[in-house]
Parts: sequence; C-alpha cells; structure tokens
Amino acid sequence: MALSRLPLLLLFGATVLALDAPLARADGDADQSNTSAGAAAHFIERPNTIALLEGGILALPGAPISASQQGGSVPILGPIGHGDATIQLGIHLLYRPLRDWAFGAGFLFDPKPTSDTEYGGLGGLPRSHSRAYFFIGGEARYIPLHSRFIEGWVGAQAGAVIIADRFSTNVGDPKPAIFGDTEVSLSTEGFYFGGAIGFDWTVSEHVLVGLVARYNHWILPEEPKCSPINDCTTLQGGVDSIDFGFTIGYRIAL
Repeated sequence: MALSRLPLLLLFGATVLALDAPLARADGDADQSNTSAGAAAHFIERPNTIALLEGGILALPGAPISASQQGGSVPILGPIGHGDATIQLGIHLLYRPLRDWAFGAGFLFDPKPTSDTEYGGLGGLPRSHSRAYFFIGGEARYIPLHSRFIEGWVGAQAGAVIIADRFSTNVGDPKPAIFGDTEVSLSTEGFYFGGAIGFDWTVSEHVLVGLVARYNHWILPEEPKCSPINDCTTLQGGVDSIDFGFTIGYRIAL
C-alpha cells in the first residue's frame, strides 16, 4: 500500500519544489535589492567622491547666431526656440563630505556648434559663421530629498565662460598659410553664475544615473571684438542660458 502511494508522494514533492523555486528567487532578488539599497545608504552616510559624465542640450533663448539661423541645430530634435541651441557634454567631480552636501567642479562644452552657412549674405562670397561655448567652474549641491533609491538636490554654480566665434571663407583653391588664413576666430571671455535642480537614481552601490536642469546668467564685455575685415563677436553684456542633461556617475567611498 505504501509503495502504491510512492508515485503520488513524489509528484506532490516535485509540485511543492516547483512552486517554491520562484518564491525563493523572488526572495533572493528582494534580498539583493535590499542589500544594494543598504550599501548605497552606507555610502552616503560617509564621505565619498563622485565622477559624473553629462550629456544634454544647451539653449540661449534670446541669442541666435544670426537672423537667418534661429533655434540652433540639435541632432534629432532640430531647432529649439528662436535663439541658439546645441548639444552639450561635460564632466563633474564632486566631493560629498556630509549626507546633505556635495561640492565640486566641472567643465562643459559643445562638440558640434551651430553654424550659419549663409553668413556671406548676397555678396557672392560664400562664408560661414559658427559659435562654440566652453564652461569651467565650481558648484555646490544641497541634497534634502533621500528615499530608498532616489535623491533630489538643488545647487548653485559659478565660473568662467569662453565663447568662440569662427568665421570661414569657403572659396578658391587652398593656399599656403603665408598668404593668410581662410578662418578667423574671435573669443569672448566672461563669467557665469546660476542655479540648478536635479535627481539621482542609485543603480548599484557604485553607479548612479540622473537628470539635471540649470539656469545661468553670463556677464560678458559690453564692446565686441572685431577682426580687420570687420567680423565681430556676437555676444555682449548679459546673456541667459538654460541647459538640460542626463548624467551617469561612479561613486567611491573614502
């Protein structure tokens, strides 16, 4: 009689194991998630450093590079607004000595500036004009929002901005440099300051990804620089900029 019940007992045991395996995996995944969250929390409770890579969009709502080229040229998105807009890349290094505060520095630049290929107008001389931006400065972040995986912060930044206006003449055969250069580059140096807001999501104890939005006000010389052929810098005085970015970072405890 016992032998006749053996197949039923084996079938019941296999069924129990099959049902228990997904539950065990779910418990294991939950334990692993809790472990990652706990490790990340342990990181922010002690001094740590963070290296961030950023990619996004820089927009100057009231500063097109020319009347015929408004809205900039952002890949995929195209023109944005009536000013200038371009993609932006950068690196940030942050030191977080306290749970709610981080301090650091970084730089941002645009690898593909907007270009106006009709700068020569109706004069019959094909010329182009492009404008590039470079920022380097310091920043501070206050981090009041802490949840299991997400942190929210507000910050302030200030530093130096360099704008490069490049004018190129696209005509004739190439000539030795002794006869002159077909490109004229004029730089404008100034300062910027502003505020930022962002969110970071902890992927693992070391890796985090985030979103950031910034507003900056630039302080530039009031008088333009001009070349001998009357090409001049295109930004003066006060300029406002807005940028949005995605970040990915790596955190190291000290």
